[in-house]
Amino acid sequence: MNHGRHSVSVSFMLMAITFNVCLIASNLFETKLFMAWDIALTGGVIIFPVSYIINDCLVEVWGYRKARLVIWTGFVMNFFVVTMAQIVRLLPAAPFWDGGPHFDYVFAMAPRVTLASMLAFLCGSTVNAWIMSRMKVASKGKRFSVRAIVSSIGGETVDSLIFFPIAFLGLKPAEMLGLMATQIVLKTLYEIIILPVTNIVVRKLKRFEGTDTYDEHISYNPFRIFDI
Repeated sequence: MNHGRHSVSVSFMLMAITFNVCLIASNLFETKLFMAWDIALTGGVIIFPVSYIINDCLVEVWGYRKARLVIWTGFVMNFFVVTMAQIVRLLPAAPFWDGGPHFDYVFAMAPRVTLASMLAFLCGSTVNAWIMSRMKVASKGKRFSVRAIVSSIGGETVDSLIFFPIAFLGLKPAEMLGLMATQIVLKTLYEIIILPVTNIVVRKLKRFEGTDTYDEHISYNPFRIFDI
């Protein structure tokens, strides 16, 4: 099923929707803290790495340009949800409704944390897609698993380098580095564990779509959103 460069397929659309849902859900799940052995983690760590896995699939099958469009779509949709949540919070509550504190606990995100999260996502996902794309061309499409892991480490590192200094301003450097390292390692391990599934999905998508894109002679400018 071969498609024109400026068209998108049903498979691509479903992957893009899943990417957006994972991103928005992970931000909502951040308010839940749980213990994994002796490590305190946020609920977002369960689903956020899925967005990086989908990012890898998008680049591998459809190329950097279409992945870039999906990344920006996720950024805009996340901004939309955050904005709508703040508007809903300002609406006068019904006198018989006692869920205000709980609603605010989930949606009353500090502006600095929200900015850090959105900026980190945009930069981290873009770096992930760039590394995946460049490595695919350099390796002539071989070693997908290696490329997926390396690109995720690069993307997660950039994400953490942006998010933690902004969101946790004032935290001791040693503590911040510890948090960053933990997030990068755990999210990368997540991707390694699920790699067999990712490989199957990529192979089936390539076969179904009839495409295997190599990003040669393209612009990696992150702001050329509509160049697909």
